[in-house]
Amino acid sequence: MRKKDQRHSTDYLRVMIVGLAMVLAGCMGPPALHRAVLGYDAVTSELEQQLLLLNIARKATGRPVHFTVTSSIAATFDWTTTVGVGGQLEESAGTNFFNFNLGASASENPTFSITPVSGQDFTKNILTPFPDGVFEFSVIQYRKIGEMIRVMGERIRIQKLDGSFVRSIKNDPLYPKQYEEFRRIALHLEWLNGNQQLFISSLVFVETLVADFKGVPRAEDINDGFTMGLRWRQKPDGNYKLTRLSSGRVAVTNYDPKRLSDDERWALNDKIKKNPAHFVYLDIRPGYPGGDFPIQGAIELRSMISIIRFVADGIEQTREFAVKKDPRTGPVEEGPAVTLQINVTDAKPTADLPSVKYAGKYYSVADTPWDLSVFRSLNRLFQIAVGDVEDVGIPITIAK
Repeated sequence: MRKKDQRHSTDYLRVMIVGLAMVLAGCMGPPALHRAVLGYDAVTSELEQQLLLLNIARKATGRPVHFTVTSSIAATFDWTTTVGVGGQLEESAGTNFFNFNLGASASENPTFSITPVSGQDFTKNILTPFPDGVFEFSVIQYRKIGEMIRVMGERIRIQKLDGSFVRSIKNDPLYPKQYEEFRRIALHLEWLNGNQQLFISSLVFVETLVADFKGVPRAEDINDGFTMGLRWRQKPDGNYKLTRLSSGRVAVTNYDPKRLSDDERWALNDKIKKNPAHFVYLDIRPGYPGGDFPIQGAIELRSMISIIRFVADGIEQTREFAVKKDPRTGPVEEGPAVTLQINVTDAKPTADLPSVKYAGKYYSVADTPWDLSVFRSLNRLFQIAVGDVEDVGIPITIAK
């Protein structure tokens, strides 16, 4: 083979080898990254579930709760490709021998930052009852008012027309009569909701900021107000009033609040806003669907720590029991006796269920659609309660 042909053949071979190496490295990189990202996400989700279960177990055994969250995961991915080429060229005619080897490797170096969640802000978050907006979002998003009332409801307070509260109905099997009445109200609301006859929303009304403005507003005032949701409206007498569309407190009703006049919605909101932020206004009026079981008052919501205590007490200390619906309530699935069944066993559950080992026992969520759904809701509520984990504790960094 001539030297020129040998050089061309060698250059061609080098290009092919480098190309093969790049293809090999490219094939290894994306799958490794894909598996790693999904793997870290699965591990983080599983840890959150186990920590929630762990604190339920702690509370059930009379120990204090303690939370730790994974605040960040930083991982460096390295892809390395090695190429080796050897060859033997003959001056005379014959066969040229070449040998080469390719190699590629991928490695990752993750760094985990976990934060023991503590401090004044976090303590306040888990001890403060959820506001009515969280209840509204949860029910509208997942359409399970019966489930959310049982999880989030501390009690139902009955209210007189003048706004004063006269009676309390506790969601606690320690008080059997009140507990039964609470559950029957929850079933009644679930029945109305299932038949699309229950309205759960924030009250919306036009709020008057300036009732009587003598003169004509300046053009810049009109434009600036428009961007902020303000409206200047001319009255019959030629003067102007300034209004804005406002969103008020949450109401659960068997009538559509939008059919009320604007003044009626404003007056209703003015009445509701005197209640604490964790009270969800409840008004089942006669003359509307389900109104033969009238209720006026508020659903008092729990804090995150109260929900954990309620679930933990139900394991052994204060067991819930089945409750039948009220005769005035239409056909409805009454649901299980226990809001969230946590099983305690000596052996690890064979099914793929949220579980954790604590004090020699395994605590796991019961393998039913209801219990798994409630546990997911509980996990979402915990994430809402924790909020931003920055500056709530000293982070611990673990490098692999």
